[in-house]
Amino acid sequence: MRLELKAVNDQGRVEILDFRGFDRATAVEQAESRGYTVLAVRTRAGLAWRGARHRFPVALFSQELLVLLKAGLPLVESLATLGERERRADFRGMIERITAVVRQGSPLSAALAQFPRAFSALYVAIVQASEKTSDLAPALERYVAYHNRVDAIRKRLVNAAIYPSLLIGVGGLVTFFLLLYVVPRFSAIYEERGTDLPFFSKILFAWGQLVAGHGTAVCAVAAIAVAGAVWALRRAPMRARLEAMMWRLPGVGERFKVYQLARFYRTTGTLLGGGVPLLGALRMGRDLLHPVLRDGLDAAARAINEGRPVSASMEANGLTTPVALRLLAVGESSGNMGEMMDRIAAFHDEEIGRWVDWATRLFEPILMAFIGLVIGGIVVLMYMPIFELAGSVQ
Repeated sequence: MRLELKAVNDQGRVEILDFRGFDRATAVEQAESRGYTVLAVRTRAGLAWRGARHRFPVALFSQELLVLLKAGLPLVESLATLGERERRADFRGMIERITAVVRQGSPLSAALAQFPRAFSALYVAIVQASEKTSDLAPALERYVAYHNRVDAIRKRLVNAAIYPSLLIGVGGLVTFFLLLYVVPRFSAIYEERGTDLPFFSKILFAWGQLVAGHGTAVCAVAAIAVAGAVWALRRAPMRARLEAMMWRLPGVGERFKVYQLARFYRTTGTLLGGGVPLLGALRMGRDLLHPVLRDGLDAAARAINEGRPVSASMEANGLTTPVALRLLAVGESSGNMGEMMDRIAAFHDEEIGRWVDWATRLFEPILMAFIGLVIGGIVVLMYMPIFELAGSVQ
């Protein structure tokens, strides 16, 4: 987040400071530490996207803090050490503020809660639960393990999408090159010679004549269409409609549901392992679910609060799979619900991974064939009059 501070320096002059920080309190504190008296603070519009590219590395912070705590350093000294070695000024200022709050006697969770853009509610809840039993190191270990498992499935999905994205990008560039550069020149040649063209070739070369005569307008319309599509996709209502359409697709919607449930069960299991009560863990994991499933979770939470079994409540509201239902029942009988939810998530993560591998192997050749047909069709339609002319000569 970029902030603009109006402040008075030590010489009594008013200055405007361009400042980057996670919140207003951090920005004001760092400005005052440099001798300024802050008069006003406002968020600078149009620059928020730059800050979004530099998120605080919570997993790395947790891993390094865990190492220092296991080495025997007190919490305050460990935080101070992490602040000293941090290179980015905004991150360093945030850690220094957390250290100052803890040094004043406040719990670590209260200090972390002041920076919601850096530390999620799940992270704060895990730390807060560990403070009741004074086992911060195991809590950090659980969070690091949780982050690594979630990151692994996310990387698997991203890696599976790289090659199809490259195919679509290259195929799209080649298609645009043919339609915007090659086809207009062929259409000019055929128009000069007055050659009788096949029907589909006439349609293609009519496009070429349109581009040749109104190239600037065509490019402008194409640019506006692309910008409009990007703008529409960035709007929450449009994304919600697209997601709803994907959820209704046979097979795909079921996989989306399993992926959502796997994330939800992993998060809930991690919170339960950290000492968070069940209803609180369900409430914190609610935002990980698609809106289609949130109402069901609310109904399940009400049923659990009324004393009904967890497995039956989740099954009645469509939040289980056959495997999840059986493992939840085992968790209820053994009293180890957190571990069972972790096992549910692990099972479904492997299932999703296998489905992604299968879908990728199936989708890539289909995509290559489609791109080849589009490009090949354009080329064939351009040369079809030549082929017919050669056949007539023979």
